Amino acid sequence: MAAFLLRGAEPAKPPKARTALERLESTTLKAAHEDRLRFARERRPLPDFGVFAHDFRAVIHVHAEDSEHTKGTRQEALAAAKRAGVSVVVLTDHGAPKAETWRGVHDGVLFLAGSEESAKGLLRFPRAVEDKGEGELRFLSHVEERYNASLDGLQGMEICNRHTDAKLDRSIEKFLTVISPKSKEWNDFVQNFKRYPDEVFAAGTDYRPEIFAAWDRATKARHFTGIGANDAHQNQVFGGITFDPYEVSFRNLSTHILANELTESDIRQALIDGHVYVSHDWLCDPTGFAFAAQNNMGVFPMGDPALMWGTTRLIAFTPLAADLKLFRNGSVVFQTNGTNLTFTTKDAGVYRLEAWLKVAGEERPWIYSNPVYLEKPSLSSIPIPSVDLNAPIQISKDVVYTEGAPDDEHKHQLDIYAPKAATNAPVFIFFHGGAWKNGDRAQYAALGYRFAGEGVVTVIPSYRLAPKNKHPAQVEDAAAAFAWAMRNVKQYGGDTNRIFIGGHSAGGHMAALLTVDDRYLQKQGFSPSQIAGTVTLSGVFDLSVADTVAASVFSTNNVERKDASPLHHVTKSKSLPPFLITYCQWDYVPLAGQARQFYHALQVANDRAELHFTPQQNHISEVIAMTRPDDLTAQAVLRFIIAPRLGKGHSLSAP
Repeated sequence: MAAFLLRGAEPAKPPKARTALERLESTTLKAAHEDRLRFARERRPLPDFGVFAHDFRAVIHVHAEDSEHTKGTRQEALAAAKRAGVSVVVLTDHGAPKAETWRGVHDGVLFLAGSEESAKGLLRFPRAVEDKGEGELRFLSHVEERYNASLDGLQGMEICNRHTDAKLDRSIEKFLTVISPKSKEWNDFVQNFKRYPDEVFAAGTDYRPEIFAAWDRATKARHFTGIGANDAHQNQVFGGITFDPYEVSFRNLSTHILANELTESDIRQALIDGHVYVSHDWLCDPTGFAFAAQNNMGVFPMGDPALMWGTTRLIAFTPLAADLKLFRNGSVVFQTNGTNLTFTTKDAGVYRLEAWLKVAGEERPWIYSNPVYLEKPSLSSIPIPSVDLNAPIQISKDVVYTEGAPDDEHKHQLDIYAPKAATNAPVFIFFHGGAWKNGDRAQYAALGYRFAGEGVVTVIPSYRLAPKNKHPAQVEDAAAAFAWAMRNVKQYGGDTNRIFIGGHSAGGHMAALLTVDDRYLQKQGFSPSQIAGTVTLSGVFDLSVADTVAASVFSTNNVERKDASPLHHVTKSKSLPPFLITYCQWDYVPLAGQARQFYHALQVANDRAELHFTPQQNHISEVIAMTRPDDLTAQAVLRFIIAPRLGKGHSLSAP
């Protein structure tokens, strides 16, 4: 092992804290327990803000059956994990892993196994081991190049470690070794442990500003994931009583991993990307916590870089009111108390959040986010569509698809991008986005070239815009464009039996509503059963919750808004065309959650659907990226249109 020292920024000063022994006083333990019960009562579930489907509780750095000083077994760890609501257990044995069979999912819990000492360990993070004085801690780590190579780019450190706390403050250990097992003092301690095991176990846990200062210095230089380490051995045995049972340790501290699937690959990737936060769960369940940057391009969760286009805000949500502290490059720049934080910034930098709770009259840390890395954009940051102007494509522009008011003439026209000499080719009608209020077909020529170049007759209509033309004008125009294609697209080489519809954002809403609510096509003399399939790219499926954007487009009446929501038209009584539902990593709130909700509604209704997640794209860039040959979303759409349909309820994830 190589040793290295991290120096730099001044650590943030925490509020004055009690000593570990003061926290063990009976009155303090009782007060802390009562506060925890109150937190549980006051906690409120949060809406699905995140782009990732699951918040998995993980316990990292767990020892079982691997050395003389470890008293637990893997079966005990599994049982404790299930009782504590833990989904991921990372075993870090001393030496080589003892049982490879303990990798993978066991009774609903994913086990990852590695070695604490070896650079080949599955998850190796440096950890603080001793105080060197003058506000510095020495960290032990493998040579960085070695463990980076073995972990596919993973860089990070333990920002919390139970044994580090014990080594830096040995007062409880000394207390337990000095007092007599037959004394009243011992009996009182044992009874308090039986009544308040979580409070007693947490008494020795403290906020270590030096460690966080070291982490802040590291994140200023590069992406550097922070995790919590349980360092669970189940070996603190005094007087025949185990004071660190797995279950208590697992409830005490968790690394919450944000991922789509409970698989080793997804969990590893989330740790590499920093899509995690650390929480002292003994205080209150933090599930649903969110911290991100938000601007016109999308929402960028913790762990990710974010370009500062237009107005950029840092946002955070907690399920319980807390003291929320926003840090930039290691210094507090904003602080508030409540369940949410919004902070507008023009300054690039590394931003992270801490949430603190008052427990028994003492401020104690609850949640630590991983950072969001805000960056100023440059010319190279601007995404540019890819267009093959030499592709054998026939373009027909400004084709009228329906009649209307003279002022709407331009919006009642469409452009057609057809492969030359096409015969019975699949057809894709694409409705543009723009919050139902902006945009035009002329902005999507590159998309027309892209799909026509793959043999698809691509039809891109304009449509009337709000607020001048409120809903349902937009979906009525979409129905008219479909009707035009049914009557006319054959002369452009299209197959009327293979007309697919789709759209991005507001256009995804229109395509979905046209498919699930048959009233619009019936007025045109057609039926949703004549749609070969529907593609929704970051679509909107539920308008029942009012917001400022939709208020100028849809009715403020909740019943009417539900009627305009595709989600509320999915029933088992309808047989719908197949759907491809996509969303991207940096999508707007709450589009990712709505995509998953709509997909699951279709599954329940026994309708065919595919769900596709695209990493490393935002709400705007995902459409521009679709013009490139290697784009994952474009490839998924082309497979959906050209390849045979997949079975019902299929979920498609990007590799």
